[in-house]
Amino acid sequence: MQEQLKQQSVPVKIYRTDERLMVTAPMAGLEPENISVEITADNRLILHGEVRGRLKQIKELLLDEWSVGTYHRELVLPVGVDGECANLSYGNGVLTVALPINKQTCPARLTLERLTPTHGERRGNAGHPPSCFFSS
Repeated sequence: MQEQLKQQSVPVKIYRTDERLMVTAPMAGLEPENISVEITADNRLILHGEVRGRLKQIKELLLDEWSVGTYHRELVLPVGVDGECANLSYGNGVLTVALPINKQTCPARLTLERLTPTHGERRGNAGHPPSCFFSS
């Protein structure tokens, strides 16, 4: 049996506080460097992840109940956010995007930085400009 590659939609949870919008999405099986997040000027959030660890041809696949492939999800955000001051974290197969609420959406492309993991978690950002103050 050959392993199937297909694009998978990512389920999300979105919640907010007075100061920020939080988006969480399970994206199991990814390396942090294979995850990208984009906030567009038209208030859309795009989550994308590319799985790199497929089975090689030398293994015989006996049961195939979950898919290997890319993760992709696009959604419209309910409020304006500052993408330039966003923060990403990835741990235990779950991506969390913390977006400061803003009157107008500031677009950004985000990646997870290559940091020493603490308990399997990686953090990244949009290169926080000095004007960004973000506390976890």
